[in-house]
Parts: sequence; structure tokens; C-alpha cells
Amino acid sequence: MDQWMWYTSKMLFWSPVYLILLWALYQKLQRRHFWIALGGLAVLLFITDFVVVHSIKNVVMRPRPGYNPALDGLIHFVKDGNGNFYKGGRFGFFSNHASNYAGVITYFILLMRPMQKWIYVLLVLWLLMIVYSRIYLGVHYPGDILAGIIFGTSVAYLIYRIYLKLTLFKPQAV
Repeated sequence: MDQWMWYTSKMLFWSPVYLILLWALYQKLQRRHFWIALGGLAVLLFITDFVVVHSIKNVVMRPRPGYNPALDGLIHFVKDGNGNFYKGGRFGFFSNHASNYAGVITYFILLMRPMQKWIYVLLVLWLLMIVYSRIYLGVHYPGDILAGIIFGTSVAYLIYRIYLKLTLFKPQAV
């Protein structure tokens, strides 16, 4: 499972899925709405990634499991491409992966609904596999994952509400 979990955590591995999601969004939305949604996605990722690192991780400064001396010998580490044991960055609260992916999936679901139920299931399973890989790799505690999911989902909902306001806004005639 080491290699599978290693690649599951890599964004490049999921690029085809992102392209399919973008294509589906492009097919469903009016062009103007698509570009607004894409701008919302960029803001969402900025908040769930950059803000998490600079406003939360670097303020809370809770060490990842691999940097916790009380857990020495209890964590299974996976070797990276250079043959070193991967421990992630120094601090881990909360998970950027969980925040980013939960945000993207929530935003996509909100924009694309209604969808067939199997698509919802597939997207949630995709999220669960990615966030589980972060625990498997020993770089996050389950609480890091849960906090990331809650944050990402909340930001996605907020961005979606802004999207609705922008796309439903009708200028008044003068």
C-alpha cells in the first residue's frame, strides 16, 4: 500500500480527475457563470491552501506525528523518491490536503447538483482515500484531517454563496 498511498497524496496523480471536473462544469454552466465559478475555485484554493499554512499551521505550530518524540517507533513511514523517510513539513494542524480536496469537492457538488447518486458517492470516496493517505503516510493526526475537512467545506459553501450572488445579480435599468 505504500506506493499507492504515496501517489494518492500527489496532486499530479489526480490531474485527469480535475480536468474531468472542469470539463463537466464547463458543459453545465453558461460561459459567464463558468468563468465566475473558476474564479471562485481559485479563491477557494488560495484560502484553503495559503491561508491554512500562513494563518493556522505557522501560528498553531503543532508538530506532525513524525516529529512527535512520544510516537517514535510507532509510526510507519514511507520513503520518498530520494529514499528518505517522508515526514512532511514540520507542522501539521490542519491538513491542507483535507482542506483543499474537501473544498473542491464540496464546491463542485454545489455547482453541479443535482447529479446521479453514484457521482456523489465516488467524490466522497475520492476525498476519503486522499485524506486517509495522509494518516497512512504518518503526516497527520485524524483531528488534522477532520479540521481540514470542516474548514474546506465551510469555505466552499461561502464561495458558492458568493457565486450565487454574482450569477443571480441583475443590473437595474437606468
